[in-house]
Amino acid sequence: MNEKHRQAEFLLEAMPYIRKYQNKILVIKYGGAAMTGDELKESVMRDLTLLSFVGIKVVLVHGGGSEISQTLERMGIPSRFIGGLRYTDEETAEVVRMVLAGKVNKSLVHMLSAFGAKSVGLSGIDGNILTCSKESEELGFVGRIDAVDSGLILDCLDKGYLPVISTVGGDATGNIYNVNADTAASAIAGALKAESLILMTDTPGLLSDKNDEGSLIRKVYVSDIPSLVNDGVISGGMIPKVMCCRDAIRKGVGRVFITDGRVPHSILLELLSDEGSGTMFVKGD
Repeated sequence: MNEKHRQAEFLLEAMPYIRKYQNKILVIKYGGAAMTGDELKESVMRDLTLLSFVGIKVVLVHGGGSEISQTLERMGIPSRFIGGLRYTDEETAEVVRMVLAGKVNKSLVHMLSAFGAKSVGLSGIDGNILTCSKESEELGFVGRIDAVDSGLILDCLDKGYLPVISTVGGDATGNIYNVNADTAASAIAGALKAESLILMTDTPGLLSDKNDEGSLIRKVYVSDIPSLVNDGVISGGMIPKVMCCRDAIRKGVGRVFITDGRVPHSILLELLSDEGSGTMFVKGD
């Protein structure tokens, strides 16, 4: 079978999935390795544009940790991490807002627009999308999400826009908070009652053996998560990521996927093919 025939077969295979997701909300968390390299970044933005063209209501939630670190370094501000989270004082919080809501957000909007998507850049501060308080005094202005207001996002979707949301939150007194992108995407997807949430990561998904990428677990029921943690299958940095999956399902999201952001077209392979490409989390036993 030549390449054109394979493309035609993929389109035919994708038809029932496109029908399933039409007019439904899909939230994508974008960050990490998927954001490195122009070619991979363009591949992701092109895929999201395609999904919006076929009638799927796409919401993109993004981080940008490497860009923040590079900007802080150029400004002579040291980066410090506690338990994998960036310590954020007031000065760092302002840099986070500048980098995420400014540089990173607008570059993604510009790229989507270049591919033909009708996109709009937002931050968690806009429309009080993410109302936050301090996660802990030890971490400084790292935000715990207290409330999500989905009104502005829904307005954008209703008008045909693809919202691109940077993970910066605020409070009633004007403080700025740096919010973990997985946590923000999970909370936003839950508030929107999204059909699906995809967390793009630096691994193929959840592995039964973390040293063997061939040991991918393709489907996990939320009720199985505690035993997988006890058995050490879910460990380290994967624990908070999986808890975000669990929380999204509990808030009404239909399915949550952890997929490899380093693989071109991983979103399309996950959503629009029989086999999928990562780990799917679902409600039930």
